[in-house]
Amino acid sequence: MTRIHVRPGRPFDAGAMAALLNAIIARGGSTAFTTPVTGDVLRDWMAAGDAWHVAEQDGDVIGFQWVGPHADLPADTCDIATFVALDRHGLGVGSALFDASRRAARDRGYRFIVAVIRADNAGGLAYYGSRGFEITRHLPSQRLDDGTTVDKVLTSYRL
Repeated sequence: MTRIHVRPGRPFDAGAMAALLNAIIARGGSTAFTTPVTGDVLRDWMAAGDAWHVAEQDGDVIGFQWVGPHADLPADTCDIATFVALDRHGLGVGSALFDASRRAARDRGYRFIVAVIRADNAGGLAYYGSRGFEITRHLPSQRLDDGTTVDKVLTSYRL
């Protein structure tokens, strides 16, 4: 396998990103998303101006991450979301993405990054914890789009 390459995400990546995210959604248990997304939906999200990064290997999108503002967060704090292909966990994809996203968050003037993670997502909690995120709040009984309730954890990273 070749080295992981991280670059800014572009609208033409949206189809591959949607396929990757939809596989994660279909497996269940690690994301708050419960219904599949389309490339068009992701292109619309990307147009909002958040900082998007994709990780590629051998020409394939194997992960993506974004940081951006959230209505429920202070102006100096951005939200983050990370998605890595199911067969690429533990290979450094998330680390490479976070390096790029952390720089983008700093460049945009943020002082903190917040990740809200399902409490039953052991992999996500380990990933953000290993980056230096600290648990700041427990959010019990959070309702997902499909009506399911799950506990979530709010974690924070100081830039």
